[in-house]
Amino acid sequence: MIEQIKDKNTKKEIARKILESLHDWFEVDESRENYIKECADWLFFAAKEKDDHVGFLCLKETGRSTVELAVMGVLKEYHRNGLGRALFEEAKKTAVEEGYSFMQVKTVKMGVYEDYDITNRFYLSMGFEEFEVLEEYWDKDNPCQIYVMYLK
Repeated sequence: MIEQIKDKNTKKEIARKILESLHDWFEVDESRENYIKECADWLFFAAKEKDDHVGFLCLKETGRSTVELAVMGVLKEYHRNGLGRALFEEAKKTAVEEGYSFMQVKTVKMGVYEDYDITNRFYLSMGFEEFEVLEEYWDKDNPCQIYVMYLK
């Protein structure tokens, strides 16, 4: 089940639980803590199995017409079960309802790390298209791939 979470503390609790369990993707403490703090102010969608939150996705506005898929995570034992897709579809539907025309997402460029290649293939399968690579946006070891999607 996918639900939109409004309570700021609940958002942070869910984000902390999921991100701390996904160390391969969120190993930098400062970045992880920033996501946890900032997600309280973003559109927040959570995946629930039984009585437990097992994934989440956040959207943040980056312009009047653009929203960014800022962070998402699904517990590893739930990967490849459709929860990421369900989270994304609910977030996309809400972005359209809110009047956004574009969605973007930033990740590490394909071919740099195997774990991020999985992430890249997920975004491409959701309909994102390659927009630009910023080689030094984060640092030289983590070139930033930007994907975009037209929502209308």
